Parts: sequence; C-alpha cells; structure tokens
Amino acid sequence: MRAVGLKVLKDKLSEYIRLAASGETVLVTEDNHVVVEIVPPQAGRKPLNDEALIARGAREGWLTPAANPSGGPLPRKPVIKFEELMKDLEESRADRDLP
Repeated sequence: MRAVGLKVLKDKLSEYIRLAASGETVLVTEDNHVVVEIVPPQAGRKPLNDEALIARGAREGWLTPAANPSGGPLPRKPVIKFEELMKDLEESRADRDLP
C-alpha cells in the first residue's frame, strides 16, 4: 500500500494507476487525511459499456438520466450534422453583428 498527496498524484497519475492495476492499493491524501483509495479491479469484473454504466449509475442513484419530454424512444442518429450546426451558428451570429 502506498500513499500519495493529491498534488503529486496529478503530476504522476499514470504511474499510480499502473500500480493499482498491478494489484497495489494507493491512498490519496490531502492535508494528511486520506480522501480516496485507488484499488485494483475486482477479479472477474467485466468491462462496462456505456449503456451498462448509465444503467448502473441510475440504479445506484449517482446519475440522473436526462428527461425525455416526448416519452418515446430517443433518436439513435444525430438530428443535425455537426458541420450544419456550426454553419447555422455562424449565420446566427452574423445576423447579430452590429455595423
């Protein structure tokens, strides 16, 4: 088990993550108080996909999904392409420019 101050952790995060991944627990301290433990992953843990993570967060209460006012399924495809959105935004800004 190792202890590291928060400021040092910020500078060497990948090093401490590697330590935890290899089985070591890392205690993160601030003002000489332990504030977080970085622990190795549990044996047999399956990787979470985005949908599983969202479902888990909602189930455990640390994530509140966005409300869907229509009540129907959310669209899977973008409503507008990013380039079109940026063009529309630029045009809107140009309309507001004062001489």
